[in-house]
Amino acid sequence: MKKKAVVVDDNANNLMLEKDLLEVAGFEVFGAASGADGIAMIRREKPDIIIMDVRLPDMPGTEAIMILRQDKETSEIPVVFVTASVLEKERGELVAISNSGYMSKPISTRTFAKEISQFIK
Repeated sequence: MKKKAVVVDDNANNLMLEKDLLEVAGFEVFGAASGADGIAMIRREKPDIIIMDVRLPDMPGTEAIMILRQDKETSEIPVVFVTASVLEKERGELVAISNSGYMSKPISTRTFAKEISQFIK
């Protein structure tokens, strides 16, 4: 059975690239361009992994994940935050969230799917 991933990124090019790389690696991938849409999709699809941009138009990606962490159905889904700007303080906030990791943009097209797979239990 294919692993499911939800990618949440407001940049259409990043969203398409990440989706394509994961699909080529055999994932079933769903995409969303805002935190609210991402939360709804994650609740509906219950993916094996979430790839979340930190800066979204409606709310920070960390806030979207904290909302999902309060729901028993989605609290244990691993999340990888993908962001272009990670300051030391922000990095601490990201890794403090349970069952999470982060990757910096630009992503490596050669290793992205493999790196993401390592976060799935």
